[in-house]
Amino acid sequence: MNGIGWLGAIIIGGLAGWLAEKVMKSNTGLLMNIVLGIVGSIVFSAILQSFGFFGRGWIAFLVTGFIGACLLIYLARLLRR
Repeated sequence: MNGIGWLGAIIIGGLAGWLAEKVMKSNTGLLMNIVLGIVGSIVFSAILQSFGFFGRGWIAFLVTGFIGACLLIYLARLLRR
């Protein structure tokens, strides 16, 4: 998890998911925020790494988690339609 540990990933993932929830005006709970933040960070980090961009630390995890969670919320909305 980019050197931040599991507890850090949960806390930062929850924060990233919460921020994405507020920006995207979605209505998810705490557990879903954590999942969106962590999974979003993993997915978006993989996308960035395929283009040669690498990030380390909690700030990179927060930013990639936020953007990834926003993308996941957007994709979920597309699939529901």
